[in-house]
Amino acid sequence: MFTKASKNETRRHVHDRIRKKVLGTPERPRLNVYRSLNHIYVQLVDDLQGTTLVAANSAEGKKGERRTGGNVASAKAVGKAIAERAQAKGITKVVFDRGGYIYHGRVKALADAAREAGLKF
Repeated sequence: MFTKASKNETRRHVHDRIRKKVLGTPERPRLNVYRSLNHIYVQLVDDLQGTTLVAANSAEGKKGERRTGGNVASAKAVGKAIAERAQAKGITKVVFDRGGYIYHGRVKALADAAREAGLKF
């Protein structure tokens, strides 16, 4: 009998395939996206040094002020926040790593907001 792989298992295989081709450097770090049910997380990673340069997520802030991150509006806010923080550190060009997720919905909204705020990828 065949067993069907879970969606997350399939996503991990796709992400591994993407990571073979995508590499972040100090001049052009990798913009990594992680999407959970309730929040969305993004970070700029220098793979050569193995360090996170900048990070942002929808779970930031005081508990009373936080909204759910499982929607497009908060993904746009996180995209704008990561672009502003990256530019403060002098980073303008990045390599986009969608994390194995389909480029649709929250992932697309985050990428579009980061582009509008000044990141180039």
